[in-house]
Amino acid sequence: MKYVSEFRRGDVARALAAEIARLATRPVKLMEVCGGHTHAIFKFGLPSLLPPTIDLIHGPGCPVCVTPRDKVDQAILLARRPGVLLTTYGDMLRVPGSRSSLLQEKARGADVRMVYSPLDALRLAEQHPDKQVVFFAIGFETTAPSAAMAVLKAQTQHLRNFAVLSNHVLLPPMLKAILDSREVKLDAFIGPGHVSTIIGTRPYEFVARRYGKPLVVAGFEPLDLLQAILMLLRQLQEGRAEVEIQYTRVVKPEGNLLALRALGEVFEPCHARWRGMGTVPASGLKIRARYAAWDAEARYPDLEVPREVADPKACECGDIVRGAKKPWDCRIIGTACTPQTPVGACMVSPEGACAAYYKYGRLHVARAAPTPVG
Repeated sequence: MKYVSEFRRGDVARALAAEIARLATRPVKLMEVCGGHTHAIFKFGLPSLLPPTIDLIHGPGCPVCVTPRDKVDQAILLARRPGVLLTTYGDMLRVPGSRSSLLQEKARGADVRMVYSPLDALRLAEQHPDKQVVFFAIGFETTAPSAAMAVLKAQTQHLRNFAVLSNHVLLPPMLKAILDSREVKLDAFIGPGHVSTIIGTRPYEFVARRYGKPLVVAGFEPLDLLQAILMLLRQLQEGRAEVEIQYTRVVKPEGNLLALRALGEVFEPCHARWRGMGTVPASGLKIRARYAAWDAEARYPDLEVPREVADPKACECGDIVRGAKKPWDCRIIGTACTPQTPVGACMVSPEGACAAYYKYGRLHVARAAPTPVG
C-alpha cells in the first residue's frame, strides 16, 4: 500500500470486521498499549465496527500520562533556578505538578521553552552560553535515542551548559508489571508501533512464552488495527501465543540497531516510578556515570521533592494508564476535567485516553454525559 487512503478503505474495513465478528464468539479483552492506537481507534470509530464481545482496554503507552507528579515537580524546581533555561515537549508544559505546572512557571517569569526535540535544546545551549539549558526528557524507547544523541553531541562539542533531566521509561517491564499484578484480566495485546520501530519485537517474547498471551505489533491506520485484532483472534482460536508483526512496513524483529547502540552507550536501566503503578523495577533509563556532566540530576543533586506524589482524589488517571478503569469511569471527565482545564495528565496529552474519549465524543457510549463534549 502506497497511499494513506488505501489504509482507510471502507469495503476492506467491513470485510475485516465481518471476519472478526465470526471469530469473536466469546468475550475477549485486548489491551492497546499505545496511546496513538487509542486515538486512532476512536477517531475512526472502530468500536462501532467491532462486536460487543471485543473489549478494548487502554494501556500505559502515553509517555506524558505515565510521568509521575514528582518528576514534574523536579522540572519546576529547575525552571525556578536563576540562569536555567528549561526545555521540554509541548505536552509537558501543561501537565499539573503538585502545586503548579511548567506553563504557570513560564507565566510567572521562568525561562521555559517548548522544543520539538532535544537537538533543539542543544542548539539553544549553543546560542545562550550564559544559560544552563536543561532538557526535561520524557518518553519511551521511541524518543530516548534522540536524547542519547544530544548527550553524545554535547560531549563532542564540549558543551557544558547543556543537561538532560531523564524520565525515559521502558515499555516491556511495564507490561510485565501489568501481567504480574493480575488486576486486569487480559487475553492479548495490540503492541506499540512506534516503540517497536526502535526495540523490535524480541523484548516482547516473554509476553507469549512466560504468560501465554499473544501480542501483535500494529500500525496506526484503521485497517492496521482491524488486521491486528483479527491476527490476535486467530491466535486465540488456534491456541497459539506468539509475537507477530502487522506493521511490517516499518517494524523489524531486530529493531533499529543504530538507535539501540546510542541508547546503550548513554543510558542504563534503573528502577522508575510510573503514575498509577509506583516503582517498577528496571523500567527506567538513567544517564551513565561517564556522562554525568550532562545529567541534570547529577549536576543539581539538591532537587529534593516528595516521592510518590498522588493525583487529586477525583482523578482516575493512575487507574486508567494501567487499564484498571476506563475514562468514562472518572466522575470529572467532561465536567471539571477538560483539555482546557486538565486535572490529570491523561487529559493533557494528545495520546492520553481521556483526551481521546473527550475529543471524539464517545462518552455517550457508556453514559449520558452531564455536559456536552467536543
